[in-house]
Amino acid sequence: MTSGGPAAMDDGDDKGGLRAALSGLTTRGRSFLAAGIAAAICAYVLGQADLLRVGLLLAALPLVCVVVLVRTRYRVAGTRRLSPSRVPAGTEARVHLRMENVSRLPTGLLMLQDRVPYVLGPRPRFVLDRVEAGGRREVSYRVRSDLRGRYPLGPLQLRLSDPFGMCELTRSFSAYDTLVVIPRTEPLPPVRLAGEASGYGEGRQRSLALAGDDDVIPRGYRHGDDLRRVHWRSTARYGELMVRREEQPQRARCTVLLDTRRVAYQGTGPDSAFEWAVSGAASTLVHMLERGFAVRLLTDDGNAVPGEGEGGFAGSTQESADSAGLMMDTLAVVDHSDGGGLSRAYDVLRGGNEGLLIAFFGDLDEEQAAVAARMRQRSGGAVAFVLDSMAWAQGAAPAGADTAFERRLRLLRESGWTAVAVAPGTGLARYWQQAGHQGVATQSAAVGGTTGGTTGFSGGWS
Repeated sequence: MTSGGPAAMDDGDDKGGLRAALSGLTTRGRSFLAAGIAAAICAYVLGQADLLRVGLLLAALPLVCVVVLVRTRYRVAGTRRLSPSRVPAGTEARVHLRMENVSRLPTGLLMLQDRVPYVLGPRPRFVLDRVEAGGRREVSYRVRSDLRGRYPLGPLQLRLSDPFGMCELTRSFSAYDTLVVIPRTEPLPPVRLAGEASGYGEGRQRSLALAGDDDVIPRGYRHGDDLRRVHWRSTARYGELMVRREEQPQRARCTVLLDTRRVAYQGTGPDSAFEWAVSGAASTLVHMLERGFAVRLLTDDGNAVPGEGEGGFAGSTQESADSAGLMMDTLAVVDHSDGGGLSRAYDVLRGGNEGLLIAFFGDLDEEQAAVAARMRQRSGGAVAFVLDSMAWAQGAAPAGADTAFERRLRLLRESGWTAVAVAPGTGLARYWQQAGHQGVATQSAAVGGTTGGTTGFSGGWS
């Protein structure tokens, strides 16, 4: 990523430039000016002509430096490049700066400064020696943030000073770049979840597609088509060669639901329950896209991201890398919602069978647990990672097996969810395996004729 361009090292308004230059007098320049004025006053009172000449010289030197600096017509081009422009939280990115003197005159001593948010580290400063006409200088610095978000870099500033150090002028480029810090992701093990098509990552429904790899809908013959695929009955009907209709594998779907309600989480910071949920959703999105699923990110307020494919699913109409980038950019800036319920998300899901549903829930009261239980009826399979924010705030699991949190888990499991309790300080990969084991146990019990509803899962807090 690059930015910047030629920038004149002068002000378009001479009067404004003079005022800016006078305000840019250094301590040395102000001292010379004050000493000259004082010497001139003393020379007038005492009638000393020689002292008056010394005073005028002292006062004139900083003023002459100001005029010369203002009249300087340097033109410098600046370019910034981020490598990479999207990084996970806690990972460093390198910023490369290149300055090029595009004027016919060499520059003086330049101080280069880039403006960065405090969360990325200290403001970088570089001193550049004299840059010849047509010459260039390159410098770089590193930035790092433990907090996800979008952070502006720039504008780039150049500080120009005269040879005597009497005055300093600052010029700024107008362009800036944006560093996107996305949530941390972790690789997930290859397990098959409850309700997922058989065959890890390769299970597909068969349907007649409108378009696809084999272009399977009845259509006119195109140069290069296999003549064995010509459908002669349609050819006779339409009067032109038609390619026969065939079955096309349809990409499996997965919806990742992220609960962002403010009332569902306590605590803030990189180690909070909400940040774990965001990171878990990001890891799930990347994992399912890599497995070939068409994936949709859904929040409790009913917004689907990226929302460009059919039904808001990405991956079937976009490249997986582009889809992941769009979702990661959204998760980089996602924040708490002011909503108190999950009804809007349920309204989005109630339209029909949406394939596999993977949810990350915060605290659920009885009403919201009932809404989540009804979501299970609209999906082929459902896995829920449930966080007790009170336990996360205390750093330990809740005591007792008959807590409100455990009752919510039982309600989800009885409605068909594969519900896993998430304890603080443990990565998603371990709970992902537990969800797979619990789903296999539930399916085995169903096949074997087990009664009594969905098998519960214990040990989520181990």
